[in-house]
Amino acid sequence: MKSVLQVDKLTKTFRGPAGEVRALTDVSFMVAAGQLVIVQGPSGCGKTTLLLSVGGLLEPDSGRVCVDAQEVHALSAEGRARLRAANIGFVFQQFHLVPYLSVRENILAAALGHASAVANDRASELMDRFGLRDRARHLPAELSTGERQRTALARALLNRPKLLLADEPTGNLDQENARRVWECVQSFAGEGGAVLVVTHDPPPAQNGHRVLRLNQGRLAL
Repeated sequence: MKSVLQVDKLTKTFRGPAGEVRALTDVSFMVAAGQLVIVQGPSGCGKTTLLLSVGGLLEPDSGRVCVDAQEVHALSAEGRARLRAANIGFVFQQFHLVPYLSVRENILAAALGHASAVANDRASELMDRFGLRDRARHLPAELSTGERQRTALARALLNRPKLLLADEPTGNLDQENARRVWECVQSFAGEGGAVLVVTHDPPPAQNGHRVLRLNQGRLAL
């Protein structure tokens, strides 16, 4: 299988008035096309630090992150932004939807102001797939929590990224909405996308997952 994400010996330390906190220590793993990898661990174990480092939003102290054969932290800030726009979709626990934009407009925000006919067609396809068609003109405040998360997921997938990064994507959801989000994520992997999910929740008992455990910044393979 082709490797979409390669993480090698990633280390990150935060320094503050109370001293140093080692968030990640020599973390290494890979995610191939069509693979769903779940990193599970308690709050404070380094999961979000890992995800932000993989996505090029946080500079590690040492180690390498390669996405689609490009070394993320060897790129300039502009280069990392281009890489994210072309190859990486992000889903966060707090959704980060724009409150004054409709569902369709929030999804199309990933097109970065270039909402072409192709992007509009893709947005319609995703709304149909995620059960959002009848909410297309609604604002985020008018949506349920599950609808907001599915909108955020649709936005992350608009540009057909090679890698999907999800931070606690079901942390705020009830059991039924969590199931629907997992189905959407699995569907993306089934179409050949690479997925990295970090969560403290146990993943659903289904086949096809690779589960890694992070504890105090160290990965137990």
